[in-house]
Amino acid sequence: MIEVKKKDGEFIVTVEEGGSRTRHVVTLDNEYYEKLTHGKITEEELIERSFEFLLKRESKESILSRFNLKVINRYFPEYESKIKLT
Repeated sequence: MIEVKKKDGEFIVTVEEGGSRTRHVVTLDNEYYEKLTHGKITEEELIERSFEFLLKRESKESILSRFNLKVINRYFPEYESKIKLT
């Protein structure tokens, strides 16, 4: 289960899986949000989809506890092409 809540300009993401939970703080630049979604989904939906992408590639414990969403592409170069809405 992935839960995304916006608080004070940041997103608090809780991932619960296998009886344990992790918490992550994610920031998202407006320009990057627009680049990836063209406003077709909410910021929260983009972050949830991004976590689904990450969880297919690594455990929840391996996901950074605090990061800007655009750093995902640094670790996984296919991220933007997989997540981008046209």
